[in-house]
Amino acid sequence: MTTIAINLLAHRAMRREQRRRSFIGLLVLSAILASGVVFVGGMGYEFLIEQQKQRNQFIVEENKRIDKQIAEVSDLRREIDSLRARQTAVEGLQSDRNQPVHLLDELVRFTPEGIYLRTVTQDGTKVVVTGVGQSNERISEYLRNLSTSSVWLTRPNLIEIKAGQQTGRGTRVFDFSLDLLIRRPGQETDALAAKSGKAGTDAKKK
Repeated sequence: MTTIAINLLAHRAMRREQRRRSFIGLLVLSAILASGVVFVGGMGYEFLIEQQKQRNQFIVEENKRIDKQIAEVSDLRREIDSLRARQTAVEGLQSDRNQPVHLLDELVRFTPEGIYLRTVTQDGTKVVVTGVGQSNERISEYLRNLSTSSVWLTRPNLIEIKAGQQTGRGTRVFDFSLDLLIRRPGQETDALAAKSGKAGTDAKKK
């Protein structure tokens, strides 16, 4: 009987070498794939970051544009307020031109007999009047007339009253000073309406 001897060592070594090469090849391929994934992922992140930077830059530019528009609107509002203030000042000057006329007219109209005015001084809406009266009753009547009957004048207040010099007839006059306020145009209409309403109420009570 013939025995055939086969040496399998070389075949096993070749298979081991082949498996080793295959494993190394798989490792290299995995490394290449992993590097590709990392590269693609990095590119994707770079793209997203660049897009976000562009959005941020767009937002910054829009904020600057809006801030500029807000500043322009604020300047425009200041100009409008300035024009309104000038208009109000001009209207006030125009309306105040007639105040001295109304002031003197009211002072004379409601001055009772026995009252003589010396000076009338106006400072804005405040008026100071000095004069002489034949008696305290005449001065009180003058204050009452200004308080209840005048449309343009309001809040008469007696500052001082004192005995003055004697007249040639031997009677003594009284020096007095008072202050009051003059209403601006438009306010006298309200005062007139209030006085008319009060007069109607008083008539009904009678």
